[in-house]
Amino acid sequence: MTGEIASTTGAALPQHEPKNYLNAAWTVRSWLLTVDHKRIGLLYLAGISFFFLLGGAAAVVFRLELMTPQGDLVEAETYNKLFTLHGIIMIFFFLVPGIPGVLGNFLVPIMIGARDMAFPKLNLMSWYLFMIGGCFTLYVTISGGVDTGWTFYTPYSSTYSNTYVMATAVGIFITGFSSILTGLNFIVTVHKMRCPGMTWFRLPLFIWANYATALIMVLGTPVLAITILLVALERGLGIGIFDPRLGGDPVLFQHLFWFYSHPAVYIMVLPAMGVISELVAAFSRNRVFGYKLVAFASLAIAVLGFLVWGHHMFVSGQSLYAGMVFSVLSMLIAIPSAIKVFNWALTLWRGEITFHTPLLYALGFLGLFTIGGLTGLFLATLGVDVHVHDTYFVVAHFHYVMVGGTVMAYLGGIHYWWPKMTGRMYPEGWARFSAVLVFVGFNLTFFPQFILGYLGMPRRYHVYDEGFQVLNVMSSAGASILGIAYLFPITYLIWSLKYGEKASANPWNAVGLEWMTPSPPPTENFTETPIVDFEAYEYHRNPADAHG
Repeated sequence: MTGEIASTTGAALPQHEPKNYLNAAWTVRSWLLTVDHKRIGLLYLAGISFFFLLGGAAAVVFRLELMTPQGDLVEAETYNKLFTLHGIIMIFFFLVPGIPGVLGNFLVPIMIGARDMAFPKLNLMSWYLFMIGGCFTLYVTISGGVDTGWTFYTPYSSTYSNTYVMATAVGIFITGFSSILTGLNFIVTVHKMRCPGMTWFRLPLFIWANYATALIMVLGTPVLAITILLVALERGLGIGIFDPRLGGDPVLFQHLFWFYSHPAVYIMVLPAMGVISELVAAFSRNRVFGYKLVAFASLAIAVLGFLVWGHHMFVSGQSLYAGMVFSVLSMLIAIPSAIKVFNWALTLWRGEITFHTPLLYALGFLGLFTIGGLTGLFLATLGVDVHVHDTYFVVAHFHYVMVGGTVMAYLGGIHYWWPKMTGRMYPEGWARFSAVLVFVGFNLTFFPQFILGYLGMPRRYHVYDEGFQVLNVMSSAGASILGIAYLFPITYLIWSLKYGEKASANPWNAVGLEWMTPSPPPTENFTETPIVDFEAYEYHRNPADAHG
């Protein structure tokens, strides 16, 4: 093909496996001190998987608690610690770093034809900061927990809570710097290290999504760091910032916290959208419909995400005028998200669709994220939000976006790029079965919570009215199915490392620079710098040409 990259197979000796980033060195030191972006991606994968299991275990316990209305499994204080631990771990140590840390680190340089990130040592440092922050959370878990909820609302967190607020805050503060460094690395890498011919509008949409995410990381995360620092100053030194007794304002904390934490929702979901663009194009063999529109929608979400934090505060006493402005802006941000969903559907239209596991996760994403987005419009409407605020309706909406969206896309991406990352294929039958089981278990877990919230059951209560028990039992049963479904991929992916069929350079016949290098790739990604003179997602070319 014209514009193909030079052969990337190198001069491998026939009698043994070609040298790649995995077998370049086997020592523990070579992994813990690596500056190879691909190895750092796998280090993130190991850390994030551990935290996912820990956060999931907390969810299993409190869903068991909620099967009966009397609160007879754990005490109220323990219940508060369980949902706090679940929220903190899943958000700060799984959802925020998940796709950028694992798939972003592994793929961004390869997709743009670079040999590594712009700042390889900072990349390794970001993983260590992530793990150090996680160790503080582990310390809190072992020592007795924290009971403030993942939102740390003041003045309870800054004055009254007797749990390990400071240690938790330090962990999140440190992890925030990991996020900032990752974002900085992505921005500089995409700007300065694209290979010849890789113009902005030839970039894969996964790169556009991670670039937009990186902007939020760099601009938004410092606000969270400052907010946590102010909580620490009030708690440690008694300086009145948020506590009314000391002359502070608790609503100020909510403004500061949500100014970061709503954009953080897009840190979690924008990379997921980038993954879905890749999956939908690859398994429909179509160019993404409205490529430029989807690319700019990512940037629009990143910008508008900073303007809607007040919709979390409709019942905080803010003015009706402010509430109306935030309501309209919240409706507005649904437009670029809807553009993406419609364009993905149009990409699938009349495509040569093959229902491999990654596409099953992508289709699950489309349905669940759409439900999450539409119920977000309910919450953006002042008259409705006043009634369902702090009920299970909010819990269901959040999980449809975060779990139904981000986790489905994460699993789809892991399955799609697993052959490239490891050089091994997984058992397709088991993978399809687990994808369907995740979808069923998820809906059984969280759809009843929409009804619970509409009927008025508050979230974060461990004792509830007996009339809500049937729906809670359904939700807990679904959580059991979902938990088992998540264990399947962990099991068979680990199994595939030794017993899986060896993967070719391009097992999906996909296009993109990452499929033009061996599986797994060499340490330097390419033996020669690629030159690109083809557009993104050119599936009308002969698939055999995708090997270069």
